[in-house]
Amino acid sequence: MQTKQTVSIIGSTGNMGSAIARSLAKGNYRLLLLSGPNNTADSLADEIKSLNPGAEVESIDCCYNASWEADIIILAIPFGEEFAMAEKIREVANQKIVISIANPLNGTYDGLSTSPDTSAAEQLQKLLPNSKVVKAFNTSFSTNFNQPVLAGKQTDAFIAGDDEEALNLVSDLVETTGFNPLIAGPLSMSRTLEGMQLLLVQLNIKNEYNWQAGWKILHN
Repeated sequence: MQTKQTVSIIGSTGNMGSAIARSLAKGNYRLLLLSGPNNTADSLADEIKSLNPGAEVESIDCCYNASWEADIIILAIPFGEEFAMAEKIREVANQKIVISIANPLNGTYDGLSTSPDTSAAEQLQKLLPNSKVVKAFNTSFSTNFNQPVLAGKQTDAFIAGDDEEALNLVSDLVETTGFNPLIAGPLSMSRTLEGMQLLLVQLNIKNEYNWQAGWKILHN
């Protein structure tokens, strides 16, 4: 029997964090939900348990404790908050998988705030040198989690990282949420993935996709 892994979602009450939490509750995971600074994750935990009575989920109010208990840590927080959070959890994130979902979009959504030779995920890896940082979930909108099949196609979700075991475990997470996981390459590929989401945001705004859009690789 597969060992149940503990997944901590830091920022679980945001749009992306709550969407990820609801989707992962369907899988064989123990979920620890950490809210943002002005609210709690109690109501989200209660909602998830009412929809999935067998789900093992609880709210927690300390990022240090949430990370200490976790096998996998999902930072469902904006890019600008990752640096401070990394300082708080560095000691207890050693050798653990840390997922960065952040896209470093600038304030006008016409570019990235990172330089072309790096990415949000690579910067996080430098802050957490002993963790296994993986880029995932950044190429999806929160609305896609309710409808991961668009135009009859299962939406692809891209993953990048330098640790093979971590990539495989995160692929399982992505598959549980209903997306088709595709390993794009090493962590440096996050530069491309973050640029892809910038493009998707721009196309959504221009063409009024109503945040129901995603990526699909078509092949023979």
